[in-house]
Amino acid sequence: MTALTTASPNPTTPPTGERVLCAMSGGVDSSVTAALLKDAGFHVVGAMMRFWPDDKRTDTFDSCCSPDAAYEARRVAEQVGVPFYLLDYREQFQRHIVGPFLEEYAQGRTPNPCVNCNTKVKFDELVKKAKMLGCRYVATGHYVKRVDTADGGVEFWRGDDPQKDQTYFLWGTPRDALPYILFPVGELEKPRVREIAEERGLLTARKPESQNICFVPGKVQDFVAEHLPQATGLIREIATGEVVGDHLGTQFYTLGQKRGMGLYQSHKVRHIVHLDPKTNTVWVGDYEDCLWGGLRASGANYLCDLADLPREVEVQVRYRTKPVRATVTHADEHGFELQFHEPQFAVAPGQSAVLYSGPRLLGGGLIDDHARDLPAI
Repeated sequence: MTALTTASPNPTTPPTGERVLCAMSGGVDSSVTAALLKDAGFHVVGAMMRFWPDDKRTDTFDSCCSPDAAYEARRVAEQVGVPFYLLDYREQFQRHIVGPFLEEYAQGRTPNPCVNCNTKVKFDELVKKAKMLGCRYVATGHYVKRVDTADGGVEFWRGDDPQKDQTYFLWGTPRDALPYILFPVGELEKPRVREIAEERGLLTARKPESQNICFVPGKVQDFVAEHLPQATGLIREIATGEVVGDHLGTQFYTLGQKRGMGLYQSHKVRHIVHLDPKTNTVWVGDYEDCLWGGLRASGANYLCDLADLPREVEVQVRYRTKPVRATVTHADEHGFELQFHEPQFAVAPGQSAVLYSGPRLLGGGLIDDHARDLPAI
């Protein structure tokens, strides 16, 4: 593994006059994306991916990817002066996103459906659809920077707005799709994006952001309870195997959790250390028992040549946490292992370990569980 060469942070603008499929969600970011592309001389085709089912619950798909959002996206397309299409991806969404989301919880893991959606649907299926429609590029409103290198390559870098950077969700993008993806708002900060929308009179200029998982109404635990059967079991101490409580099912808990566990001695601070669906056991322990010295990730995807993956990287294990320094001790096409320079708390299996070299996104993988020695029970 060698050090990566750096590229210019100011990417070369792809040639205008090309057809580009702009993914529109009915939000301000994708609305401004369409407007900027049109201003730059691209032939823009607006499109929204339909995910909601015919029997959509009234409390799901309400803030984004909804019938109302589709109406707003169509109206914005009219304002910008571009055609708009609603593309049916209901079957793919159920197969790639909702089904695996529930399967991961059933296995005691904590999934991130937004990563799957970008990987399996938006930057796989949508790139294919763009080519079918005669579009050279796909553009989205992600806060990510496309960097075109001197040797003709394409890299993804963190967006210029540190509060909005979304590279974490894009580590699974197929590498061969990178040259065909544009991020017009990647070099802007969110307030400026809203200013542009106001200046253009776009109806989404003041639309609030969506924060929730689009297909989950309310709390994730309630959604999981509707689809996965409860199976009461025991809570045990990781050090001794002693039974210290009862639980409703491993799918309702996550690593590091210290509240809502139903411990017999509720005054004692315990953290969930390990979930074992096979024995239906929740293991708890001290804060120190939740510290990980490193991690192993599978299902890896690299946005650089594997031989060029640096030995020293920064890794981000949750979207809203700062990246930390780590040493890559092993990496192949299937996954990687690394050691943190400082132990990290409650690294949750099923979440993404995303690798960076400075602002450059290198790839990532899905975090696997610790192979730990458990007390005999």
